[in-house]
Amino acid sequence: MTRPEVRAALGVDIAPWDFDFRDVYAGVRDRLLRIAGGVPGEHAALPLPGCGHFITEAAIRSFIPPGGRLLIPMTGSYSDRMIRLTREAGREPVAMPITAMETISPDAVAAALEQDQSITHVGLVQSETGSGVVHDADAIGAVVRVHGRRMIVDAVSAFGALPMDMSAHPEIDAAVFTANKCLEALPGIGYAIVRIDRLEQCSGLAGSWSFDLADIYAQVVRSGDGRPRFTPPAQIVNALNTALDFFDLEGGRVARLTRYTANMRTLYDGMIRLGVTPYVRPEHQGPIIVNVRAPADPAWNLQRFVDALKSRGVLISNFYSTPTPGFRVGCIGAISPTDMAGAVAAMDQALNDIGVNNRAGETQ
Repeated sequence: MTRPEVRAALGVDIAPWDFDFRDVYAGVRDRLLRIAGGVPGEHAALPLPGCGHFITEAAIRSFIPPGGRLLIPMTGSYSDRMIRLTREAGREPVAMPITAMETISPDAVAAALEQDQSITHVGLVQSETGSGVVHDADAIGAVVRVHGRRMIVDAVSAFGALPMDMSAHPEIDAAVFTANKCLEALPGIGYAIVRIDRLEQCSGLAGSWSFDLADIYAQVVRSGDGRPRFTPPAQIVNALNTALDFFDLEGGRVARLTRYTANMRTLYDGMIRLGVTPYVRPEHQGPIIVNVRAPADPAWNLQRFVDALKSRGVLISNFYSTPTPGFRVGCIGAISPTDMAGAVAAMDQALNDIGVNNRAGETQ
């Protein structure tokens, strides 16, 4: 859900390499660095056109040497993807089993690092949108720092709402995110907030021109503005710049987290009133997305439910992302608790439309 002003920013006719737009490229990088708590001269915000997987792969390739070992807590579907990205980049993922419906124990991370001294990095999905669970990057980062290791944070669905202070976490090599989640812009570009000294130490590791953050940083230094090396998605950056205006106007990260939390609470409590079963317990439920277990009723069909909702102006994901089937509802975007209450009412009607009588979900 994006504001009309953000969508309108896509309609501005901008030549990607026009020097008149250079200040916007640079300004967006500066604004993102401030949101991340980055320190100018110590950290840099680096752009990479594409989706969240692109910028995550770039961080893995740029900071971990070939054959290097990355501990990845198994938070859900997005940690699964990080494992594949790591393996296909020629690095070695070390899967750390956890209960995917609960937050990661920092003590468990500490134990894994103590047991295996060959692990150099921890890869953390801060907000696992498969389950809806949010993990404590501050607490886990502190453990990683004490044990002398490094960390890469997938903050794709977290950045702009959940806490992120790069100045307090020298162990974080990179925190990566995209424009289209909590920043409420549009898909098409990702950014990495990186430590400059670490990036310089790791120059030449990527094995990929497209996904080399060190090379991207060298372009930033040469150009002085932060354009991507290859054809930049100028309209997407323009929309992000507009979205950041609204981010500031709302009151920044804390205000945005407050609104998203209220959205989540409205949705989570509403699901319980409707008789359906949230995927995780309230003490582990994050403010970004709520996963609801599929009703144990023979009439249940996800696509029919999605279509019935869409006819009422509510659009949700139409695929499963957890072992136990369920439907996911985002709490982020340019929506309010009032909007979310309307969505809950639409879900009640949609379940009736497709003939679901037993709304309680299956557990395993």
